[in-house]
Amino acid sequence: MALQINATNPEHPALLLELPWHLPLEDWPEEYLVPLPRGISRHVVRYSRAGDEVIAVKELAERPALREYELLRDLDRIGIPAVDPLAVVTGRTDDSGAPLESVLVTRHLGGSMPYRSMFETTMRPATMHRLMDALAVLLVRLHLAGFAWGDCSLSNTLFRRDAGAYAAYLVDAETGDLHPQLSTGQREYDLDLARVNISGELLDLEASGALHPSVDPIEFGMEICARYRGLWDELTRASVYPAGKYHYIERRIRRLNDLGFDVAEMQIEHASNGDTVSFVPKVVDAGHHQRQLLRLTGLDTEENQARRLLNDLESWMATQDDYAPGDPLGARPEVLAHRWVREVFRPTVRAVPVELRGAMDPAEIYHQLLEHRWYMSEHAQHDIGIETAVEDYIANILPKASRTLQPTAE
Repeated sequence: MALQINATNPEHPALLLELPWHLPLEDWPEEYLVPLPRGISRHVVRYSRAGDEVIAVKELAERPALREYELLRDLDRIGIPAVDPLAVVTGRTDDSGAPLESVLVTRHLGGSMPYRSMFETTMRPATMHRLMDALAVLLVRLHLAGFAWGDCSLSNTLFRRDAGAYAAYLVDAETGDLHPQLSTGQREYDLDLARVNISGELLDLEASGALHPSVDPIEFGMEICARYRGLWDELTRASVYPAGKYHYIERRIRRLNDLGFDVAEMQIEHASNGDTVSFVPKVVDAGHHQRQLLRLTGLDTEENQARRLLNDLESWMATQDDYAPGDPLGARPEVLAHRWVREVFRPTVRAVPVELRGAMDPAEIYHQLLEHRWYMSEHAQHDIGIETAVEDYIANILPKASRTLQPTAE
């Protein structure tokens, strides 16, 4: 069989042809590899470069490679946070003509960290709680979309910083299945697997001395269940309100939006006696603030970053002379938002030297600067201004932080 490359972009096959497909991945020369840390995988995984992109290359049999490629494409179409599939390479043979396993090629997720890289220094319990929050949100999003993961674990997840929290991304869809809707049994099976896998991974870290003494592996395995169920209940439960109290429904919708989820449609039923109203939201996806920020500014960020940037944008707009909500003569929000990007966001980020940014993207840099401004203003008991905050952050914070914020990979 001749070498075949099925790719999502016409440019990828030409770039990928330059890689040594006639060699097993474990034998690839150093000149083709990008030296980035890898997570645990049942397959051989290597990181390489195709043009300007860093790619992850995973070696596995042809059928599961093609299946995972299609599943990742499906997840991308419905907006689930997962690694981007770029190509499947089949028909590989070595120099003697002996067959080699197929490979799945995905795009490197910039600024991401496999969980073991995060434990190179002992992780505090507070950070562990944030990881469980991120993983619970990812699992809920998958289940709302009808995706049964089949192997939820820390090893199969990548984490990115998100304004003081973390965002979780699915990195391995090999065991997954996409359905129109999941049953309670399917969801509980995924959740039980997550509990067992996470406890086992943390026990392994405990044995190696990389776990904080106060972190109980079994309790944190149970924690993912509690956090998942709490979030799932908030997103899907029916609410009963007194008739006429329709602002209660608005308050519920706002609370769902604050969690980052959108309500696509609502089911509202009046009781036969007219005393109560039942409200069932249909929550379709997370990313409420992401989409709002993208619509206003064109900035594509993580959810918590978007929430923080929107708050800063709204505060800035209130200081503008042509900001007049509801006034047809006032500037439209989109106009003001693009002015904020041009006059505030971009100059602030560009003031931070590239060599000190590490793995932080522009939105995370801006968030960090806002945090630093707040702390300095609290200490000074007055607003010190963004320029002063940037100068102090560059001089006193980034030189230390950049040593631990170097780019990482899957």
